[in-house]
Amino acid sequence: MGIVLHGICYDFFFVSGQIYIDKKSNGSIRNSAQGLITFATYGVGMLIGSFVAGFVTETFVSRSNEELNYIWQSIWLIPGAIALLVAILFLFFFKEKLLQSPPAPPETKKSLLQKEPVLKDKF
Repeated sequence: MGIVLHGICYDFFFVSGQIYIDKKSNGSIRNSAQGLITFATYGVGMLIGSFVAGFVTETFVSRSNEELNYIWQSIWLIPGAIALLVAILFLFFFKEKLLQSPPAPPETKKSLLQKEPVLKDKF
């Protein structure tokens, strides 16, 4: 379950966030925007995640005969539920406005004949 959650969260959160920032920022601030989202996700986000993971892990532990037994199914259900909640929130609240470009003018036979042929080999 951990590998599945890691793959889903990494692909849909980190990579999608980087692509979105790349699309939305112009060239003059793109590097700064990428650095800021990296700091927020890999820095602050991982710090908060470590504390939450420690709390969840310590919540689902039992002690028997001086031995700690972790209840892994319950431990992994918490990040699974969080990932599901974030996915649902994303589906309902994230609405990107799509820009529609004007339709391209149809090419006529004359304009097709005026184009230079593409040379495949330049030997």
